Amino acid sequence: MISELFVLGIVCVTSAAMVLFWLVPFKARAIATSTGVSPELCNDHVYLFEGNELIGLSDAGEREDAKIADWTDLKTYLAERFPNFPETPEEIEQAGEIVVTPVDASARQDVFCEWIDGITRVQVRKTDAPETKQMQLDPVRAATESAPYPVWCVDHYGTVCWHNAAYARLARKVRGQNTSDLKPLFDLTDPTGPNSNRRRISVSPKDSDQKLWFDLSVVDQGDNQLCYATDINAVVDAEVAQRNFVQTLAKTFAQLSIGLAIFDRNRQLALFNPALIDLTALPADFLSSRPSVMSFFDRLRNQNMMPEPKNYGGWRQQMNDLVEAAADGRYQETWSLPSGSVYSVSGRPHPDGAVAFLFEDITAEITLTRRFRSELELGQSILDQLEDAIAVFASDGALAFSNVAYHQMWQVDPDASFATVSVLDATRIWQDKCTATPVWGEIRDFVDSRENRSQWRELVHLRSGETLICTASPIQNGGTMIRFTAHSRVSQNPQLSDAQG
Repeated sequence: MISELFVLGIVCVTSAAMVLFWLVPFKARAIATSTGVSPELCNDHVYLFEGNELIGLSDAGEREDAKIADWTDLKTYLAERFPNFPETPEEIEQAGEIVVTPVDASARQDVFCEWIDGITRVQVRKTDAPETKQMQLDPVRAATESAPYPVWCVDHYGTVCWHNAAYARLARKVRGQNTSDLKPLFDLTDPTGPNSNRRRISVSPKDSDQKLWFDLSVVDQGDNQLCYATDINAVVDAEVAQRNFVQTLAKTFAQLSIGLAIFDRNRQLALFNPALIDLTALPADFLSSRPSVMSFFDRLRNQNMMPEPKNYGGWRQQMNDLVEAAADGRYQETWSLPSGSVYSVSGRPHPDGAVAFLFEDITAEITLTRRFRSELELGQSILDQLEDAIAVFASDGALAFSNVAYHQMWQVDPDASFATVSVLDATRIWQDKCTATPVWGEIRDFVDSRENRSQWRELVHLRSGETLICTASPIQNGGTMIRFTAHSRVSQNPQLSDAQG
């Protein structure tokens, strides 16, 4: 009996010693400090469980405000920092020991759980190893924790089981100081498109309408999902500024009567104005679908809105040459359409490899020019039918018109040269073929004068002996008409002399 009592006493003493060993650092701070044990170690929280029931805890655990009576209370207490804490002590019994890492990678804590002879010991301890040593031991984790953009892991329950410091900062910005919410900041259930694991997404800070934009990437890691969020606010702001600028340009271009079509560097229609629809009769939905430059001109050809090509086989090459010329700023053509309309089409290079085409309806201008040219040709044909030699000078003294009789009489052709023939040039030719007379100087003065202009005539004599009647007459807009009539023809026809008089 005495030996049995002795053995029982030894067992009790040993158990008490084990409990004391687990709890002594927290009961004897001074002793731990004097023996070289880290003072921070004395602040570790230690909990002892038999099954689910709490049977002991350290001084640090006693000082906690939370009232922990069983395993469920402890799990609830640790859930914010350690969401992967075991559900039951049986998990620790099966594993022997478990180390639970914190959800916040920047936190210098972990939970060490071990099972010994039916007792489960849980220690919340500090992991304050130097960063350099940590980086040497686990450089990948150290790099992830120090990453400037949020990185986190979502378990199969849809809760955040780990995150780095950048994620924690973003969570505080979005949710305030409430860090107990383990629901991911970003919605990972959006299945849109084939690239659903990479998409653009936004979150809004608490009590703010501002949007923070991120490029979200999700990588499957077994049952978990590893997530990365890259800040793209600068990119989004630039895109918004560009879109606003394009809208401003579009509003400005909408007021133009010239059709505008801008193709981007990929040769797709990026911008057009309403005038383009009016001029080309292309449907708005077709233009809004961003057709390629080839499709655009093919559609114009099919709708007879461009000249018929002479060679359909070389149509594509002609269009390639057209685009290349536009990219160099060398394309400028006038299109005469089957409908009778006339368009001026030009191509201009734009920044970043874009090309702009301008379509202007010049039908009225061309019609007016053609009518004016027709009237000029009609007037010229009338002058050519007259027997008298006629020269018309503009107000600046330049020769504007002359007829065939004038060319034959003075043996000149002013139309053969692009040089301007002045009244001085003309009177020199007349003077060379006539005897001396002051009439040529009077004609020059008459052409240059602006006042007291009335018709007059004088006789001049060709060196060949023929006499001419030279008549100077003022005409509209300060012009002057000089007419040379053979005197012999007048003497034979008195009515002609009366008409001239």
